[in-house]
Amino acid sequence: MTVETFNPKQTTTLETPKKVLAEQAKQGQEVLVEGGNRIGFISLGCPKNLVDSERILTQLRTEGYDVVNTYNDADLVIVNTCGFIDSAVQESLDTIGEALAENGKVIVTGCLGVKEDEIREVHPNVLAITGPHAYETVVEQVHDFLPKPEHNPFVNLVPDHGVKLTPRHFAYLKISEGCNHRCTFCIIPSMRGDLVSRPVGEVLDEAKRLQAAGVRELLVISQDTSAYGVDVKNRTGFWNGVPVKTGMTELCEKLGEMGIWVRLHYVYPYPSVDKVIPLMAAGKILPYLDIPLQHASPRILKLMKRPAAAERTKERIKAWREVCPELVIRSTFIVGFPGETEEDFQMLLDFLDEAQLDRVGCFKYSDVDGAKANELPDPVSEELKQERYERFMQKQQQISTAKLAKRIGLEMDVLIDEVDEEGAIGRTYADAPEIDGVVYLNGDTELKAGDLVKVRIEHSDEYDLWGTRVELL
Repeated sequence: MTVETFNPKQTTTLETPKKVLAEQAKQGQEVLVEGGNRIGFISLGCPKNLVDSERILTQLRTEGYDVVNTYNDADLVIVNTCGFIDSAVQESLDTIGEALAENGKVIVTGCLGVKEDEIREVHPNVLAITGPHAYETVVEQVHDFLPKPEHNPFVNLVPDHGVKLTPRHFAYLKISEGCNHRCTFCIIPSMRGDLVSRPVGEVLDEAKRLQAAGVRELLVISQDTSAYGVDVKNRTGFWNGVPVKTGMTELCEKLGEMGIWVRLHYVYPYPSVDKVIPLMAAGKILPYLDIPLQHASPRILKLMKRPAAAERTKERIKAWREVCPELVIRSTFIVGFPGETEEDFQMLLDFLDEAQLDRVGCFKYSDVDGAKANELPDPVSEELKQERYERFMQKQQQISTAKLAKRIGLEMDVLIDEVDEEGAIGRTYADAPEIDGVVYLNGDTELKAGDLVKVRIEHSDEYDLWGTRVELL
């Protein structure tokens, strides 16, 4: 869905990891061995959490543990939790409770793990708890309750790129941990710490392994992609014997040489982003930016402690589009932030009209335990939040509908994600998996996931496109 509809049950959890875990377990059933070494794994939360799950599973699979997809088959269950918003916290607590009820042996990790007292108050019987990106500790905890199995390298094969929780044709590439910003509505720094950039050579090595394994799209993620390398003062690293600076531009230049789709997420509109736009215009990386702007009112942005101003952002977007007219921008916004007046909200609507963003999501503000925004005066009523949310969504749906209608008649490259009895479903460069729209190829059942095809666009609605295959690329 291109323009998300938030409801109290919505969380940040992706559906793809659940599907891939089930498929991996199904494929491995014929080699499972009795002996108390079966791990059930549940990955909640955002793509950054998904990468943490992949690293934990890679180490466990390397040591010979099997991954299963039912509570009854598992000798122990690991729940990688999310704690970003209240609904995500509740989803995590509910999932832990379900795992305890169905299996009884549960290890908890992830963002909610930093609140061990809160977890144990609800679920005192969990075996162990850790916070995010505690890969080694989680594996050690598994050793405490499930001894290492006898490893058979001919049965327990782990590919060079590790265990992935995405389909074979796309993967998330996490380039850093943590964040140096202190936005008042966010508690990520208290969970994941300050910015720590991965060595550029290590990131590029991983990207190359993924490409060799058949990945056709890399989704670059972090808490603040634009700040990559700032913590190490953009020091020079090495890759393939060549010096490469640790920075977003230099990283994108090297990724752009690999001949696959490269998509940037969680990008703040710093001046440094200006240097990446020419790479997009030249076709080196996808002309797509995911920029979490959150609001447009200067007063609200100041209360949020956001690192950008709306006017400068509009000027920057205009300049980017002059360099790269095909540029697609997605963003997320918060309505009903404490102190938001009708004037502030109207500024946000006006910004949508002027900026003409392609993909937009909206969340109604809710208190997050530990966030500074909880202390701000003049909270907005739930009724007014809902009313503003609906007006915001209506405005953006009109923009989205008009933008997608302009694609009718164009021929666009489409990466196929799935094929069923009704046809194929894929995405253009303008669509990130799970958060944006899709392209339907009704009746085209001969394709397979990972195919790249040229498609003539024939129909559109508020969110999605329909088309017919022209050729297989």
